[in-house]
Amino acid sequence: MKRFNLLGLFVAGVFCILLIAGVGVAEEKTGEMLFKEHCVACHRDGGNILNPKKTLNKKDREANNIMTASDIINKMRNPGPAPTHPQEWSGMKMFDKYKISDDEAQRIADYILTTFN
Repeated sequence: MKRFNLLGLFVAGVFCILLIAGVGVAEEKTGEMLFKEHCVACHRDGGNILNPKKTLNKKDREANNIMTASDIINKMRNPGPAPTHPQEWSGMKMFDKYKISDDEAQRIADYILTTFN
């Protein structure tokens, strides 16, 4: 019986150490990780497979009045109307706050601003 008590104390101690050390806690994703998860399919290397005139590079962002993190987030949340012609691509999909949280959207926007100059 004494052996089982010692084993129980040992297991409880290890569990407490792991809990304190943060093992098992989900790692917060960086802007780069989130960009790769949600954006890279269409914006590889900052390009744009649907519209080459609307890349993520600073020159093209500014030409399209997207200059700040808020502008990028607004575009993510409201990409605009899709073309009506059946032969055209439908354009960028909307990333609402349920798909990408405000905090994640901010990290993605900051990543875009610092990476694609």
